[in-house]
Amino acid sequence: MNQDREKINGLIEYVKGIKDNLNGAELYLKYKSDIENVKPQEAFEVFYALLEEGMEPKEVLVFLDKIINVFYKSLSHHQWERPANDNFLVDLILENEALFERAEEIKIDLKEENLEIKKEKLIPKVKALEAIKHHYLKKENILFPYLEKTMEKFHGLKIMWALHDEVRNRIQETVSILQSKESDEKEVNGVIGKLFFGILGVAKKENLILFPAASEVLSPQDWYDMHKQSLEYEFSFIEKAKEEIEMYRTDSEGRTEVFEGEYKLKTETGELSLEQVAMIFNALPVDMTFVDENNKVRYFTRPKDRIFPRSPAIIGRDVNNCHPPDSVHIVQKIIEGFRTGQKDSAKFWIELKGKMILIQYFALRDAKGIYRGTLEVSQDITEIRGLEGQRRLLDWD
Repeated sequence: MNQDREKINGLIEYVKGIKDNLNGAELYLKYKSDIENVKPQEAFEVFYALLEEGMEPKEVLVFLDKIINVFYKSLSHHQWERPANDNFLVDLILENEALFERAEEIKIDLKEENLEIKKEKLIPKVKALEAIKHHYLKKENILFPYLEKTMEKFHGLKIMWALHDEVRNRIQETVSILQSKESDEKEVNGVIGKLFFGILGVAKKENLILFPAASEVLSPQDWYDMHKQSLEYEFSFIEKAKEEIEMYRTDSEGRTEVFEGEYKLKTETGELSLEQVAMIFNALPVDMTFVDENNKVRYFTRPKDRIFPRSPAIIGRDVNNCHPPDSVHIVQKIIEGFRTGQKDSAKFWIELKGKMILIQYFALRDAKGIYRGTLEVSQDITEIRGLEGQRRLLDWD
């Protein structure tokens, strides 16, 4: 055990040295034995240690690929076995393989000599890469929470989430440059190169570090549950059999809605069974998520048309880990304002897929005024904003 700790400490010192721009060759020789035997789970420990010392995920991204390149030989030779129930993992791997195929198609179009024709060919293919968001969402909302519950070191996944955000931004930047009449050959090739480096780099890190580590620590039941939850999401670049999706959704519905006994919610305004409470919450045309006073996600509703994806995997997850690293500070500010009693609500509105979305946060306090949590409510207000005049008669046509 002491040897393992010494090895981790050595790897941490090596990475810190690279971060501080010390002599790379000398560092490599000093920590050669540790570097040439690094394992996926140890890589997680190293990067988690940097975050624990106060480094931000974006700061790690500056030198991350340099470190992964040095660790590559050892990581690529690491022997690991896929879980027995590998459906979810296979889906993620197939999505990556389809991504690499699309990258090869784009490389062919890059050889086009006429710049305008090249741009015309590239624009739809680069836009199609936006579908990678479904792959990332399944990781962020399903795989990451399961890993975080096993060991603290997996909180280092914030770094990979930051990579996701960087890729999303690079896709938008690439489309913008391709659509610009002023962009030249060098600019087009440069932005495609940056995009490939980012999006394919994430896939390679998954294959080298994320998938092996997850396979080693998660249980067969975890993999079954993750697969079941993943079928509520869209897929990146691949098709899934409708029969498989429906089979798991039916099973999910039968297993998750459990109302034990004859418990009732009784208040001065009426009485409801637990089943009635759930039906009412899910019938409301809003997404609701409840975070308790300890910043843990405890409940979310399942309306017919969700605005933002949610998975049972997030139950019990720290709310700070449910948001991209760049926006966590906003969440922390809202909750602190609620906790101290300075504020009782906050609201934002954004445009998403042609819709106007209102996002509101409400402080929840008990009868004594003590802070007991936060309720997030998201609503599509597109139709509401467009209402004019009056409607006094029923119109179901």
